[in-house]
Amino acid sequence: MSSAARVVSGMRPTGALHLGHYHGVLKTWLALQQDHDCLFFVADWHALTDGSGAVREEAVYDMVVDWLAAGIDPQRATLFIQSRMAEHAELFTLLAMVTPLSWLERVPGFREIADQHPSFGRLGYPLLQAADILAYKAELVPVGQDQAAHLELCRELARRFNHLAGRTVFPEPQAVLSDAPRLPGLDGRKMSKGFANTIGMREDAESTRAKLLRMPTDPQRVHRHDCGEPTRCPVWPLHQAVSPQAQQEQLAADCRAARTGCVDCKQALLDHLLPQQATWRERAEQHLAEPKQVHWLVEVGTERARALARKTLREVRDCLGLATP
Repeated sequence: MSSAARVVSGMRPTGALHLGHYHGVLKTWLALQQDHDCLFFVADWHALTDGSGAVREEAVYDMVVDWLAAGIDPQRATLFIQSRMAEHAELFTLLAMVTPLSWLERVPGFREIADQHPSFGRLGYPLLQAADILAYKAELVPVGQDQAAHLELCRELARRFNHLAGRTVFPEPQAVLSDAPRLPGLDGRKMSKGFANTIGMREDAESTRAKLLRMPTDPQRVHRHDCGEPTRCPVWPLHQAVSPQAQQEQLAADCRAARTGCVDCKQALLDHLLPQQATWRERAEQHLAEPKQVHWLVEVGTERARALARKTLREVRDCLGLATP
């Protein structure tokens, strides 16, 4: 690996991914892996904090296959599983000793979440995130706007520990914000498995076409001859994510002038989306045919991550006067 800035990011294992995952997260990862030292992990401990039950191994590896299908390169990035890393849990425990309770309580959304899932794990969720990041002395962390406050807590913890240690142990990680538009699902709300409104990365062409043709469009455009407004249309952010800029400009102009209808607009989107999905399916099928190879890639990544995390824990233990086993 190069000496480039280190990046750490994780995703909860929800199984096969959808277009929202790709455009919201994976495209950022793909860009960063080109010239950064990237560690991408399956956040299976975090998946337990919502009280939904046990994590399925199938969901873990389905997600990793989609990472690989999207173009994540295990020769450039380190892929690993969070729960295989006892060092994360140890650092979480040690950071908990120096973290004021009030810092966790002020994280946005804490009260609502605590009322729904009142567990210590849920309270400590942002602290475990900080341990995930600081264990590797990450300098950059890809996050959405909704996670920015969690990263600020991580930065505060780094400063606090460095102050108590009397030296700089942890860098203060900086956010890498995605510039992708919020991708709408089939009902116009945010694309989410929880809303059952997704289009899968590996969904077949027939299903994708049927779903997209049912999507609502500009509510003020009732007939084809009515002038439309792309910014009111739930389909438009998909064009912004998938279609070339020149075609977006032409489609927007034609929509506003009523020169094209909604079905035509959706077909133009499918012309770009379906080939991309076909590529992902082809790559995924190659990995699904050799599951032991996928497991081996994750095993190799987990061992590299463990070596890095152990080095950090030795330094943290030394600062706290704890013996290193």
